[in-house]
Amino acid sequence: MVGLFDPLMGGLERVLDLRMQQHTLTSSNLANSDTPGFRAHELDLSVDLPEAIQSGGRSGPMSEPVVHELEPPPWSVDGNSVLPEREMSRLSANAVLYSAVTRGLGRRLAILRYAASDGRG
Repeated sequence: MVGLFDPLMGGLERVLDLRMQQHTLTSSNLANSDTPGFRAHELDLSVDLPEAIQSGGRSGPMSEPVVHELEPPPWSVDGNSVLPEREMSRLSANAVLYSAVTRGLGRRLAILRYAASDGRG
């Protein structure tokens, strides 16, 4: 309901949800790095993140994120498309971006708290 007062906060909440979904997919990819025939998955955040921000605090469901199944590289003997280096890099980048959004949300909440207390807190 925070999006009612600050539409950007509603969008940032959705961004956090997408980042969490990406983290879950990446963790699953890493857990299955030795599973023959497993196909790695990733979210298409180039489409989903702008939609999340633009939606702001509007109610209603956001469209489901686009999940891509990655093809195995030509050198993959068992058909597994997980590249642990890529997944670890994605996991690290996603964690940094998730942290940045949470810091931004915290600052916006502090501003709202300050305004709600008439500048006394």
